[in-house]
Amino acid sequence: GITGIGYGGPGTAFVAERHLAKLLLGEDPFQLERLWDIMWRGTVYYGRKGMVVHAISAVDNALWDIVGKSLKQPIYQLLGGAADGRERVPCYCTGNNIEQAVEFGFKKIKLAIPHGPADGAAGLDKNEQLVRRARSLLGADGEIMLDCWMAFTEAYATQLAARLEPYGVYWMEECLMPDDYPGMGRLNKDIHSTRMATGEHEATRYGFEQLAHHSAADIWQPDMQWCGGLTELRWIDALARSHQIPVIPHGGWSGGGTHFVFANSNTPWCEMFLPWPGGPPEVYERFTDEHQITRGPEGIYMRPPERPGFGFELKPV
Repeated sequence: GITGIGYGGPGTAFVAERHLAKLLLGEDPFQLERLWDIMWRGTVYYGRKGMVVHAISAVDNALWDIVGKSLKQPIYQLLGGAADGRERVPCYCTGNNIEQAVEFGFKKIKLAIPHGPADGAAGLDKNEQLVRRARSLLGADGEIMLDCWMAFTEAYATQLAARLEPYGVYWMEECLMPDDYPGMGRLNKDIHSTRMATGEHEATRYGFEQLAHHSAADIWQPDMQWCGGLTELRWIDALARSHQIPVIPHGGWSGGGTHFVFANSNTPWCEMFLPWPGGPPEVYERFTDEHQITRGPEGIYMRPPERPGFGFELKPV
């Protein structure tokens, strides 16, 4: 009689309904590791990444939600409670609505870099102008990150990093395509003015073992809705810890990810997107309430809900 809700990535519904349901009907939802292994082995011949792992993620997260609801505990409590006794987690905002984010209270902003190698010198100039504007609005103490979304070459990433060195960029994210492990390793070795981050489009511990093997990044960014779900995210985090690499999940504020972030001492920040500007005040009030937003020295902070499971509430329309 308990319904679990879990989020996954594109294509989830087809695989979950047509295949994963057949594998799990009648099973004990508390056997999370066993059920993950059943789903993985049952789909490996046509899956391993992408849509199939998106579906495994959704179902695995739904199973965690069932367990939390059964025990009447929020998921972060099942993971050991608040890491290091923390009361809240500092957040950064992704998006180029810099003025909106700063006005809201963010002191950490990740910019979507709009220009790449095909845009030549003019594109480099425009990228620098965007970063310069962010630095002027944030001040010297704010943090700036760059989302490059798999669009660069090694040469361009190196050139842009050198160009932006005076602005104190904290990390450059996904400079190369996710399967270019050797290239990411070379960038991480050669660029010293900022950190390399990646992992949003990586999946399972097996993919992240490749990142570790090639020393491809200083920060890993698995997405709980894409990488294999919370069960697999814990394995990825254990691997990261063994290499002394922090984990800052992609989309950490969404799909229940705040519970992992809050309970994990290896996760220093949480990613957030603000609702678009120009909406009614109720939108931003609900955003603030749902994520228990507070403000402090590092800008915006969050903590997960105290409701059982992930705390999702579906209401009929």
